[in-house]
Amino acid sequence: MTAPHSPDELIQHIQSQFSALSPQFQTGARYLIDHPAQVSTLSARKLATLAGVQPATLVRLAQHLGYTGWDALKSVFTRDLQQRPGSYTARAQSLVDHPEAELTAWHNASQQQSRNLMSLEPVNRKAMVQAVAQLARAPRIVIAGYRSSYPPAFSLCYLCSLFRPDVQLLHNAGGTMSLDLHHLQPTDVVILISYAPYSREILQVAQVAQASHCTVLALCDSQVAPIALQADHVLTFPTQGHSFFPSTVALQALVEMLAQQLLIHSGERAIAALSQAEDQLHAIGAYI
Repeated sequence: MTAPHSPDELIQHIQSQFSALSPQFQTGARYLIDHPAQVSTLSARKLATLAGVQPATLVRLAQHLGYTGWDALKSVFTRDLQQRPGSYTARAQSLVDHPEAELTAWHNASQQQSRNLMSLEPVNRKAMVQAVAQLARAPRIVIAGYRSSYPPAFSLCYLCSLFRPDVQLLHNAGGTMSLDLHHLQPTDVVILISYAPYSREILQVAQVAQASHCTVLALCDSQVAPIALQADHVLTFPTQGHSFFPSTVALQALVEMLAQQLLIHSGERAIAALSQAEDQLHAIGAYI
């Protein structure tokens, strides 16, 4: 087996066999993909400690993926993806246990959010172009996001609905999600939005969308997130922050960028639809 020579090839290779990897290999593979900057600067022993596996596990993982050893795998990593967040309670407890950190919390949070935002474009540059082209061709766009991923899902649906009439937001009010999923068509593009820990609902939507032969676009926190493994297109965002809850600032920015790029790609037709929507909103007194 020829070992992957680029980050994209390596990610795709890991995705294709991720579910078949041992739990230790899965832990190591996810950490490597989500922390390429650390892979390029730290020793295998230090990375193994951070990932929670044995150093020998990383060496065997490299060989399992087709490399001669750790150094050969290490040279592939150039991208900056992010780590799955820890438990909310543990992070909240850390904040309470270190009240002195309150003095620097605002500064640290602002700096981290800036880093999160700055990482979006280089990581998603190629995938964004492909995803937007696919969305522009789709007869219908279906968007799903639950719990804390519902606000950005709603925001994306709202923004796109201003210049496209064929955008639908999936929800589970009144237990209607199953009925909505029943109406998915192979020509639909389904956008899944989630980050760890992933909701049961989003995994259900992913399974039905794939079974219905829909095109799937995943917006998530890792290339090996459950909703990314079988997706046709993946856009990622970091969730690192200094609060007890994962940061959604980069996710909201990614949603706005996606809507912006789709409008630009759609051209004058989108401009005409947006103008009509604005006129109607003003006519019905939607704004003060």
